[in-house]
Amino acid sequence: MRWAWALCLLAACDALPGKPTEADRPLRPAQVVDFATLYNENCAGCHGADGKLGAARPLNDPIYLTAAGVGRLRDVTAAGVDGSLMPGFAVAAGGMLTAEQIDIVVNGMLSHWGGAGAPNTAGIPPYAASAPGDAQRGAAAYATYCASCHGADGKGGAKGGSVVDGSYLALVSDQALRSVVLFGRTDLGMPDWRGDGGRPMSDQDVADVVAWMVAQRPKFPGQPYSQ
Repeated sequence: MRWAWALCLLAACDALPGKPTEADRPLRPAQVVDFATLYNENCAGCHGADGKLGAARPLNDPIYLTAAGVGRLRDVTAAGVDGSLMPGFAVAAGGMLTAEQIDIVVNGMLSHWGGAGAPNTAGIPPYAASAPGDAQRGAAAYATYCASCHGADGKGGAKGGSVVDGSYLALVSDQALRSVVLFGRTDLGMPDWRGDGGRPMSDQDVADVVAWMVAQRPKFPGQPYSQ
């Protein structure tokens, strides 16, 4: 009889007030499959809520998403970017996201922010440079396309901040600089490679401006300034 009473007590425990149901129990990290949750927990801190106004480039940008492409977006999300603050989020890279969750994040960005149909990317230079840039030519290209906002010496102007600050350049990769020149910062009012209605930048113009900025990068970031 004692075993019968024990079974009754165990059965009664499932009906105790306050005991969470299966639906109320929190998901394990690998079980989360909601795009908004995954983005907010892993991406929003740098790229901003709703993909805008973060410290890193906006992801809510249909031209950027189209030019980068699914494969590159997946690789960057999974493995991160060497030489920058972008970490890898895949389990294999030390992160916590499964391959399925990486796909959910990438496909979610494209479906939410990719725009209705493919945006007009006619004439856009390639995402990655097709030829090395030249810093000397880049100085002239910078004066033509960038100085009106960022100042003649790149240290900031009426419409834009410094693009030669040593701390900034030490924290971003060469590709991140190229992406800023190519796609602008739509959330901050910075135009893309087409500018404000003048002659658009060519692939070589973009590569040269990036080479000019890279040439300003401190050789040993973090060293104290000379007195």
